Amino acid sequence: MNKHTIIAPSFLAADFTLGKESIKLMEEGGADWVHLDVMDGSFVPDITFGHKMVGDINTKTDLPLDVHLMVEHPQSHIDNFIKAGADYITFHMEAEVHSHRTVELIKQGGVKAGISIVPSTPVSAIKELIPYLDLVLVMTVNPGFGGQIMIPRCLNKIEEIREISSRVNPSLLVSIDGGVNSDTINVIKTYAPDVIVTGSAFFKAKDKKSYINTLRSK
Repeated sequence: MNKHTIIAPSFLAADFTLGKESIKLMEEGGADWVHLDVMDGSFVPDITFGHKMVGDINTKTDLPLDVHLMVEHPQSHIDNFIKAGADYITFHMEAEVHSHRTVELIKQGGVKAGISIVPSTPVSAIKELIPYLDLVLVMTVNPGFGGQIMIPRCLNKIEEIREISSRVNPSLLVSIDGGVNSDTINVIKTYAPDVIVTGSAFFKAKDKKSYINTLRSK
């Protein structure tokens, strides 16, 4: 793994009625970021929360907020999430025709810009955007639900992205999200993503600090 793999527990897997306590569990467990899945019930089947939740969480932690927009027409929501205090805003290239314009809009707001791709989308679809991005999020499950089984073939995309970014954007972070747990971590480590998003497995772990250390260890 990298010198310091960024671990980002997903708030989606938390008990929303215990939001403050859930954030504290992340902090005490040694998390680096808080991952926030925003779903609209259109791009993906479920509905989660919007910019107000992100703003409220921002008042409860100093951890960077990694906002993942799984919504249609993400460009129309960018300003609200910038104002809410997002540190990273990642949207799906499958949901936005003018992706470069959306990346620029995020960056103009002083926020890091990311693009995510679903399992059926090849890396070639985002090749022209890689020079402008801060992060690429590789979905290793079909987005919309927590607790799914990882699609291991999706991990191959990490190497494809790295091959491109090594030439045009060496500082790019590659993140994975979906099916991360103690059963899949060994295969994940062979691909060495920069950021690992983990949801259900984190909140179910009895010793959350030990679980995060397992994800981060070489």
